[in-house]
Amino acid sequence: MSQIINGFTGFNRSVQDDPEVMFSRANEDAEEPREVLPFNEEELEAIGPTDRRWSWLEIDRSAIQHNVQATKRLLKPPTRLMAIVKADAYGHGAVEVAKTATAAGATFLGVATIDEGIELRRAGLTQPILMLSQPPEEAVALLLYYRIMPAIYTHEFAMAYAECADLHGMMAPFHLSINTGMNRIGVRHDEAVSFLRQVSFHRALRLEGCLTHFATADSTETLDWERQMRRFWDCMASIEAAGFDPGIVHCDNSASIYRYPKTHFDMVRLGISLYGYHAAPDTRNYVELKPAMSVHARITNVASVPMSEGVSYGMNYRSPGNVKICTVPLGYCDGLIRLLSGKIDFAYNDRAVHQVGNICMDQCMFEVDMRSHPGRKTPDPRIGDEVLIAGVHPNVDCSVETMAKLACTIEHEVTIGFSHRMARIYK
Repeated sequence: MSQIINGFTGFNRSVQDDPEVMFSRANEDAEEPREVLPFNEEELEAIGPTDRRWSWLEIDRSAIQHNVQATKRLLKPPTRLMAIVKADAYGHGAVEVAKTATAAGATFLGVATIDEGIELRRAGLTQPILMLSQPPEEAVALLLYYRIMPAIYTHEFAMAYAECADLHGMMAPFHLSINTGMNRIGVRHDEAVSFLRQVSFHRALRLEGCLTHFATADSTETLDWERQMRRFWDCMASIEAAGFDPGIVHCDNSASIYRYPKTHFDMVRLGISLYGYHAAPDTRNYVELKPAMSVHARITNVASVPMSEGVSYGMNYRSPGNVKICTVPLGYCDGLIRLLSGKIDFAYNDRAVHQVGNICMDQCMFEVDMRSHPGRKTPDPRIGDEVLIAGVHPNVDCSVETMAKLACTIEHEVTIGFSHRMARIYK
């Protein structure tokens, strides 16, 4: 007997909410006996990530290598290079990037959290790792066990770190984080000597380096950068005059590495430019960088949508006719920013195709013009065809830089946003 539900006829189903029951043929009408092929678990596991979902990232190791080596050529020995691999190497994969960068000449690794450092250690990375801030005091044992140096700026943390080290018969190496004007973290530049005097009595503490971070190294206006630089220079002079060895002195981020060679000091920190992106427009004059990330997908559906019919949520786009609407399986959950809906191009068959309709959580669509054009073959998009969503292309501007500009953000946020639902393929 059917039921009336909200005006519609609903039919009772006898199938239980059990996957084994739902997929079973045990209750089907009797059939002639035939051989049933069981699934092979090894064969199932062998189905690769790009065959499970048709969207993925490709990371070009040679681009990472090039960016490290091109930057190192601008440094005078013995200046070292730290590869910043925090935030899963800006979305590129911390372990693989760290291995590639250190093989290319990076001697330090920079992270933002303890777990990021632990991941590198467990993967076999032995280079010095600097955590660019302090974790909670409760986690100091992890720093010591995994040999991750913190950037210290509070007395309480310094003592907790030193006491834990002393308890285990270890030294507690650290870098002193100095606030020269960014006002995010760090000991004030004019209080650094006082801070070191307060903590230096502890036999386990060992000052390995001093650092600051520039807030405007990428800006055409240099007044704030110069103020920070003078403060840092004076601070280092004061530390030395007080009898302390500042250790490895470093302050340059990607922008200042190329723009201000005089501040290379003992080490530079290569962040966004490690991945091939310029931190300031004029750094293109000093170094050639190669973007390492590209985003790819395959078409999962092709539809001829009649004129004036809408596409996607809100139907903000309507078909002009003579187009095919193609779907690819990635959306804002994968990091394709919804704000970019209707603003970006993809590359298909070496041509620009415009993304249309609102980007959905798991999918988005693009338009292929099917009209005849002199001297151009009419496209024939099919399920399974590959599309370049983001990356360097000779004919189509689908770059991460353009995406960032259209989304009013920076390349960092775009690359970090591409989620691990998509496989990362290293070339």
